[in-house]
Order: sequence, then structure tokens, then C-alpha cells
Amino acid sequence: MTNPFQMLKTRIILIAASVIVVWLIFLLPKAVVENESQLKPVDSTTAKKDSHLPSGHTSASSAVVSRIKAMKAAFQNSSDKKNAIFADSLQSLYTQAGQFDSAAWFGEKAATFFNTTESFLKAGNSFYKAYTFAMDAQKQKMLAEKTREYLGKVIETDSKNYEARINVAMTYLSTGGPMQGIRLLKDVLSEDPKNELALFNMGILSVQSGQNKKAIDWLRQLIEVNPKHVQGQMVLGVAYMNDGQKKEARVQFEKVKKLDNDPAVQATVDSYLKDLK
Repeated sequence: MTNPFQMLKTRIILIAASVIVVWLIFLLPKAVVENESQLKPVDSTTAKKDSHLPSGHTSASSAVVSRIKAMKAAFQNSSDKKNAIFADSLQSLYTQAGQFDSAAWFGEKAATFFNTTESFLKAGNSFYKAYTFAMDAQKQKMLAEKTREYLGKVIETDSKNYEARINVAMTYLSTGGPMQGIRLLKDVLSEDPKNELALFNMGILSVQSGQNKKAIDWLRQLIEVNPKHVQGQMVLGVAYMNDGQKKEARVQFEKVKKLDNDPAVQATVDSYLKDLK
């Protein structure tokens, strides 16, 4: 399972403090191609002739690009089960390349054929990743609905898949149902009070909405569960800083410096500490 915090450090470093929380909400890798045609539904019997097939992306490594080109050619010239197998492989390759629109397109092709919980999970996760970077409101809504469609199938089979439930919850936050998203996150925490992803997201959402005291409460719970949660410690420092608790913020940022010696993280923390002087 993909680590939901894997690329968070990079995003903390790359974005300014004033907008950091908006990006942190999504907890996902950083590259995606915006192309609505990539997600146009295609009938499986005509897929190999469809002009809307996702194109190769040159932003990936040359090795991955070569594999995508070869695999896509095979996909366009096959049918039935082989076609689905190629689609599944292309989903993985496009995910590796950070091209989540394309990954979602092929993921749906594979899930439609295989009709398994595993294929639904892969498709749903790809749609979720694409959703988090969609800038157009209409496209964002469509991707959110696709995420809920496929991850909903997973949840029907396994209600204890908390990551799927949390991702579904997050799709409501920018598509007209923030309170429903919050309720779903709290439902997860009622069943699993130590769920790190849910606690972290509650903290992030509280900071984003200016409810810094609530954020502090959620993030304190998180670091009680996992004191080495660098991202949680960092955002807790931001919450303290936003709440005017400079002494506590300074303590938090010093903790982050001790937890992660990455030079970029150190520089980011130093910039926060400088602001507190």
C-alpha cells in the first residue's frame, strides 16, 4: 500500500507557509497531466481505435516512457483479457510516472474487466490522486465521483479499509460537502481512535479553516500515537504559530529539526524559527 505521507516532505519544502495547508490536505505525489480527454469513457470493444487514448508523457524517465509506448501499442492491438492485463500494467506505469489522469483512465478499463476488489481499489486510488490535482471545478467533481464510485465498492466489501474511507471523505471537502467529509473522518476515528491518517487530516483541515486550537488538539493526539510523525510535528508547529503561541511553536519546530536532518527540511524549519523571533 502506498505510504500516504511519502511525498509530504517535498510539498512542505516547495510551498509557502501561507498556502502549505491547502496542498497538505491531499497527501499525494506531485505530478499529473491535466487533460480531460484522457478520462473520456470508452467502450471496451472500440478502445483500441479511440482517439482519446492517453498519450505518452515525456516528463517520465526515458525507460518508463519506452515501456509505456510499448505497452500502449500492445493495448491498442489486443482485446478482452489481454487488453485488461495491458491496461492494468499501464495504470502502474503511469502511476510510476506521476501521470494520474492516465493511470485512472487505464485503471477503469482494467477494473471494468476484472471486477475485483483489488482492481476497484487501484482504480479508486488513481482517480483520487488525479482529483487532488484537478484545477477545473467540473473535472474535480467528476474525479471525486469516480473516486467514490470505485472506493465505495471496496468499502462495501471491507468496511475496515480506513484509508479508502478517509480518501472518500476528502473528496467531499472541495465538492460541496465539507461537513459530510468531516463526519466521515470522525466516523473512522470513532472506530479507530489512533488512526494516524484521519488524525492528521483533521488537524490539517482545522488549520486550513482557521480553527487552530482544534488543530492543536487533533495533532497532539496524533503525536501521542506516533511521536516520530514528522509531518504532524511540523503542522502542529504551524498551528501553534498561527494561534500566537510562539514558545510552543518554537519547541515544535526544534523537535522537527531533531527528527529529520534533511537539509531542505532543516532550512524550512529555520525559516519558521526566524519568523518567530
